[in-house]
Formats: sequence, C-alpha cells, structure tokens
Amino acid sequence: MWSTAASWWAHHHKRLLLPALFLAAALFFFLASPRSSPSFFALPASREHSPSGSRLIWAQRRVAEWQPCEWWQTAMPAPSTRNGYIRIDCYGGLNQLRRDLCDGIAVARLLNATMVLPKFEVAAYWNESSGFADVFDVDHFIEQTRGYVEVVKDMPEEISLKEPFKVDCRKQKGHFDYVETVLPALLQHRYISLTPAMSQRKDRYPSHAKACYCQGCYNALKLNKKVEAKAMELLQAIPKPFLSLHLRFEPDMVAYSRCEYSALSSKSLDAIEAARGEDRNVLVGDAAHLWRNRGKCPLTPSETAFILQALGIPTETNIYLAAGDGLMELDGFTSIYKNMYTKSSLLTHEDFERMHGNTKAALDYYVSVNSDAYVTTFFGNMDKMVTAMRTMQGLQKTLVLSRRAFANYTAAGLAGDQLAKAMWDAHREDYIMGRGLALPEHCFCEFKL
Repeated sequence: MWSTAASWWAHHHKRLLLPALFLAAALFFFLASPRSSPSFFALPASREHSPSGSRLIWAQRRVAEWQPCEWWQTAMPAPSTRNGYIRIDCYGGLNQLRRDLCDGIAVARLLNATMVLPKFEVAAYWNESSGFADVFDVDHFIEQTRGYVEVVKDMPEEISLKEPFKVDCRKQKGHFDYVETVLPALLQHRYISLTPAMSQRKDRYPSHAKACYCQGCYNALKLNKKVEAKAMELLQAIPKPFLSLHLRFEPDMVAYSRCEYSALSSKSLDAIEAARGEDRNVLVGDAAHLWRNRGKCPLTPSETAFILQALGIPTETNIYLAAGDGLMELDGFTSIYKNMYTKSSLLTHEDFERMHGNTKAALDYYVSVNSDAYVTTFFGNMDKMVTAMRTMQGLQKTLVLSRRAFANYTAAGLAGDQLAKAMWDAHREDYIMGRGLALPEHCFCEFKL
C-alpha cells in the first residue's frame, strides 16, 4: 500500500503543490494589507511627491515655539509719589491705536506718571468716532494694570479743567529718550498728552517698563461686553473648523507699495491709479526687481490661493476673510477656495451698517485670535497683535506668508509644481522653527520642544 501511495504522489504532487502555494501567497497578501504596505497607505516621509499632496503644514512637528516669559507676569509696584498725569493720544485704525496704547503704558511707568484713560484720535478717512470705552473694557483695563501702572478715570479738579500740554513723539527715532525729552514737560505742566514714538526700540527700556508694556498690551486690553458679544455671535456663525485669512490687496495698499501688476483687470488698475497720488509712482527697471525681491509687493488673491494649496490647505477648507472693504481680484481666490465667509455675509445688514471701522476691526481681531488657524499675507499692526495673542493662548497654527520667498522663486523662473515645492520648503522651515511672528523678545521667550 505504501509503495502505491508513493507512486501516486510522485506523479501528482506538482499539480497539488502549485495551487497551494498560490493560495498561501494570496492569503498572506490579503491578511497583511494595508498595515504592512506603507507605500500605499502611509503619509509620505518627504515632499518628493506632488507638492500639493496630502501633507499639511500644520502636521509638521515643531522644534521650537514661543511662550510668554514668566518674569513680567509679576506686578512691579511703582513708587508712592507720582510726577504727574499722562494721557496717551492714539492715532489711526484700531490696531495702530492699540500699538500706541501699548507703548504709552510703558512710557507712563518709565516717567512714573499716573495714566488717565487714553484718547483715540482718528483721521476722517477712517469714518470713525468711537473712543476707548466704545471698544475696550475700562474696568478690566484698570484692574489688570494695577500694580504696574496707576490708571484713573478722574483727575483732581484743578488739573482736569485745563487742557494737557501736548507732546508728539511720532517722528522721534534712533536713540530718542523719553526721560530726557518728555519728563521735564511732565514735571513742569503736571498734565501732558503724549503720542508715542512709532519706531522706538523697547529693548532699551528698564525691566519695570518692559513688564508694564507686556502686561498692559497682552493682559489688560479686552473688548467691552457689547463688542465681545457681537464678536462671539460672529465666531459661532462660522462653520468649524475654519482658517482666518488676513488678505491685503486694496487699491491704496497696492498704490503705496509702488509695485506694478500687469495681469490685473482694468477696473483694478483704474482703482490703483486713482489711489496712487503724486508721490507713489510705480518703480521700474532694477529698482522694481530689487523692491519686489525684498518682499515689498503685496500678494494677489490668486497668488495667495496658490501658496495655500502648496502648503496642503484643502480647497474645501472653511475660510473667514478678515479684511476691510475694497479688496481687488478676489475671484482669483474664491475660484479655488469657495467656502469663504465674511462679516457682511454672516451679520445682519442692520448690524453691519451701524458699525464703525474700529468695531469691524475688533470683530476681525477677535475671530482671528480664536480661529483654528491664522494665515496672513501681510505683517502689519493687526497681524502682530493677532499672532502675539494667539501665542499667549498657545495657538500655534499661525503663519505669515512669505512675499519675499514667492518673489525670489518666481524671479528665478520657478512655476507650477517646482514653485509649489519651493514655497512648501520655505514655509515649513519657518513653521517648525517658530520663526516669522516677530514677537517682542522681552514679552515672549523661545522654548525648544
């Protein structure tokens, strides 16, 4: 019997073995997939594939981040005697007003002065009439600055009946010193109004003045209850999650930049020309190339959309447009990112029409600080305040798009996927290193992760 079986196996084993081997291989492939097949199912380890692939800028592991320093969050009481009263006169739009006020808090402590509530001075073209209390919570401001700077609502009658002596420091630069220049006027008049120097270096301040700047700017300024309620209403109306985009491409901004854009519509070109004025002629030749390559030319909406795609931001992302009126060429953005929301589209017409410029800017500020991600094409006063406040709250999905990188790579002839990959590399480096936010070094400290 055994010999018969052996003879049968010798003649038929190949016919049985081949199907069995095939079945085993098929079972192994079926059971092992997809976990054992990273090339099909795992995220790529590098950007060697399509720059518009599934990698997202926010998914990159950060190696450093900014956090508020601990040293300034402890009150530093001022001396018991005061040199007089100081009122900070702030000029411009909301975030410029805020910048002046932050500087003024530090100067008040530097001069050992008592602060009265600031005055908002605005030009007619801002269409604005609101004061400090119309935007910010006065009682919160006074309470949070206690122990840093004394702030009062009222002054002694013999002082309050006269106008303050005006000191305008806006044009002061370089080694300008408040103690040497402004303190004598304070001691003489006992009540002065001050407009801070726009470009004064705060690293020269003593530690107690720096602490007052940080506390006053980042902890003491809170929207009043009415404005905050409207901002919360707007925030709740935006589909979640969402990215807040501060996009700047208005006629006056483009005219001020002195940059030329040949591919714009005739309507946009006419609007830019009308805003240009005598001292804003378009740069030409080598000067124009140098200016653009230094990152001085605003990104167009279509360029912004291209960069967001290069950074892996899905085109179906909900985007809140934090911007003023008059944006040009917006179709270049909305043709790609269609889920876009604005104040005017989410608030009632009556609410929107009653708002002043400062109130509208306050809503954009609040929404941007509390958004899931924040991206800006510019780095003006609003962007500096928003990125700093997001850092205070530990919200790290924040990015300033690099106009300089885009200009340099396009000047080198890059386009399409090559340009997209170059933009990815440039912004990824900034994001993982925590660079690009230009936070005041005396308020925030860098921590390695």
